[in-house]
Amino acid sequence: MLDRLKLEHILFLDIETVPQYVTYNELDETSKVLWEQKTQYQRKEEYSPEEFYDRAGIWAEFGKIICISVGFFKLKGELRNFRVTSFHGEEIAILKEFKTLLETHFNKPQQLLCAHNGKEFDFPYIARRMIIHGIDLPAKLNLFGKKPWEVPHLDTMELWKFGDYKTFTSLKLMAYVLGVPSPKDDIDGSQVRDVYYEEKDLDRIIAYCEKDTITVAQILLRMRNESLLSEEEILSI
Repeated sequence: MLDRLKLEHILFLDIETVPQYVTYNELDETSKVLWEQKTQYQRKEEYSPEEFYDRAGIWAEFGKIICISVGFFKLKGELRNFRVTSFHGEEIAILKEFKTLLETHFNKPQQLLCAHNGKEFDFPYIARRMIIHGIDLPAKLNLFGKKPWEVPHLDTMELWKFGDYKTFTSLKLMAYVLGVPSPKDDIDGSQVRDVYYEEKDLDRIIAYCEKDTITVAQILLRMRNESLLSEEEILSI
């Protein structure tokens, strides 16, 4: 089935998120209580709520999106290229621009969104942040009432499970075992918060996000047993 999909019908994406505030102390009292309750299972007795706040970007209720990178194939005969771009800046602007892209260029039934662990993280995170900001969900993210086979989402991690629900496989590990080249200068996902708030280097985060988007596309190519993209075939727009 995977080889029947048309590559040009797939929008590949990755998001980067950070805590909404620089420090735990900037939360109001209600938020502090709710944060403590939300993270109690993950923290156990090892961390206080304040110590754990650096990880708040993982949760849409306490984090925010600082970058959405997208990529798509353009095919003409045997020629192909993969075009990558990013939305960044204020979160509400990022979300509105991404929504516009979905509604103007990826609004057809056969078109799909694809991310690594997207069904558990990227897609619901974007949808939740849109609702928080009062933005109507685009059709590709509005899953209310849809049957599983009607959901227009691909997830490379889910594809790799082949029905096995007991495991998490990182994008980095999948890229390695499938022979997808991974840049050596990548920052780690756990560093995004510090790079954003302490180093104030958004460009570095954008580059990292775009590389992950390209890697997702490369992994899908490998799973279809197709040749990987060359550097010449990858275009920034």
